[in-house]
This record gives sequence, structure tokens and C-alpha cells, in this order.
Amino acid sequence: MLVDSPPEQRAETAPAPPTRRAIRTLGLLLSVGLLVLVALASIAIGAKALPLDQVWHGLFHDSGTFSDVVVGDRISRTVLGLLVGAALGLSGAVLQALTRNPLADPGLLGINAGASAAVVTAITYFGVTSLSGYVWFAFGGAAAVGALVWFLGGSRGATPVRLALAGTAISAALYGYLQAVMITDDAALGKMRFWTVGSLASATDSTIRQVAPFLAVGTALALALARPLNAMAMGDDTARALGANLNRTRALSMAAATVLCGAATAACGPIVFVGLMVPHVVRSFTGPDLRWILPYATVLSPVLLLGADVLGRMAARPAELQVGIVTAILGGPVFIFLVRRRRTAQL
Repeated sequence: MLVDSPPEQRAETAPAPPTRRAIRTLGLLLSVGLLVLVALASIAIGAKALPLDQVWHGLFHDSGTFSDVVVGDRISRTVLGLLVGAALGLSGAVLQALTRNPLADPGLLGINAGASAAVVTAITYFGVTSLSGYVWFAFGGAAAVGALVWFLGGSRGATPVRLALAGTAISAALYGYLQAVMITDDAALGKMRFWTVGSLASATDSTIRQVAPFLAVGTALALALARPLNAMAMGDDTARALGANLNRTRALSMAAATVLCGAATAACGPIVFVGLMVPHVVRSFTGPDLRWILPYATVLSPVLLLGADVLGRMAARPAELQVGIVTAILGGPVFIFLVRRRRTAQL
């Protein structure tokens, strides 16, 4: 005859409920699985419809047929989307932590404006026409603006408010310069029209090789800053008491965001809202701990970017909408919703 165990013994032998850490880990693994599915969709779906058997053949053969070439181009496009999406999400999360503003994005500190202004200058005054040339000018412009924002923000005495104000002022000046050059130079306007909206359509193996080292360094640096940025989130005095070096953390955060956003913008032009939306959404279910926000943003930002790219290819067949247009269309309403919710929470 079976005898029920005492309540105390049943409580001891019952399986423990999953911890929050285990749930987060499981969620991260599911996010990786979702990323794999979206990446496969990016290879299989395009402005040119291809049967799945031709897509499969193109993945593992290189016979020079039209379908193989198309699939090869889509693979490069997907890889660049993975790298750029991760970079934008990470840079957005770092900048939100640095400025203590959950609505901040990589454009807040003028990095996008610096890259765009440098490319306009390269086209107008130096006759640069190749994407490989754009990459280096754009990255140099982003790095220069990042250093200038750091200097104007107070260098060692920089604060989140000073950095945001310096970035906003520099962005306004650079976008004014950009518009002036493009309006007065028809050739520059024609060449910049495609680049300024943000697109993965020109992805090549050469572009990936050029930006990959910068993205790898920026990603490693951003992930390493999770603990000191967590300390800074509790206030400067508390961060100092916990042993965080505020000046070094702010300088390295600026460097990481500049490298990530600069290389991403150099590769495919300015793409908005990815660095804003994904970290903000991730924070809603991971909490404020950057040790989880940064890995989640690294995985889910490419999901958004590649998903938007696939949507743009399907929406206007046989042409396509650039991914920068799609993210702007999706991001505008999301940004308004986030601002209204934040305002309501403060009332």
C-alpha cells in the first residue's frame, strides 16, 4: 500500500522552480534559434523569387548559374546584416547606459552624422565613388566626431548630459553641412541618394572583410563594459564606492559605440531605430542588468534588421525597399509609443 509522504518531505523532493538566471539563459538560446531562422529566411527569400531547391543548390555548389550567383549575393547580404545588426544593437545599449537615457540611440552622439558628412566630403571633393572608399571615410568621420563629442563633453569630467548636448549640437551642424553640399552639388546628390537611406543591397565579401575587425574589437569592448556600466547606473558616488573608474568607463564606452556604429554606418549607410528599439525592448524582460541586456541586444538586433530587410525585398517585388526605410517606418510608431509610455509612467 502506498503512503503519502509528509508535506515537508514532498516540499523537499519537489523540483525547484526555474531560477531567473535559467529563464534568461533559455530565452537567450531561443533568441539564437530565432536568429538562425531569420538568417535562413534572408538567404531563401529575395526580390527575385527562387525555388527552394535552387536555393539549396546554391548554398553548397558554385556552378556559376544565375541562381547560385543570387544565393551567393544573399549570403554576403545576410552576413553583413548579422554583423551590422549586432553592432547597432550593442552601440545603442551602451549609449543608453552611458547617457542614462533609455531613449538614446547611436545618432544621439553625432556618430551617424559624422560618418555621413565624411562620405559626402569624399564624394564631392575627393571623387570617391567606390564602396571600399566610403568605408574608410565614413569610419574616420565617425571616429573624429566621437573624439570631438568626448572633448566638448568635458573629457575626464564628462557627464551624460554634457555628452548628449555635445552630440546633439554637432549632429545639427553636420546635417546642415550635409544638406548644403548635396543641394549645391547635383552629382553628390545623385551618388548619395542610395547610400543615405541605409541598405544591405551592396554587401560584398570585401566590405565584410574590411569592417569585421572593427566590429569584433568593438563587440569585445562593449561586452567587457557590462559590469562597470552596471555600477555607473546606480550613480557616480555608488560607482566609485564599488571601485568603478568613471572616466575610463565613459571613455571606453564612447570608443566602443564609435567603433561599432561607425563601422556599421560605413558598411551600409545610416540605419535608424535599431539601436533604440531593441535594447529598450530587451530591458523590459531582462531588467536593468547589462550583463544580460548586451548579449540579448547582440542577438536580437540582427533579427530585427534582417527581418526588415526581408520585408523590404518582399514588399516591392521585383524592386525592393531599402532596409533603412523599413526600419524607419517600423521605428517611428514604436518610438512614439515608448515616449508616451515613459511620459505616462512619470505622471
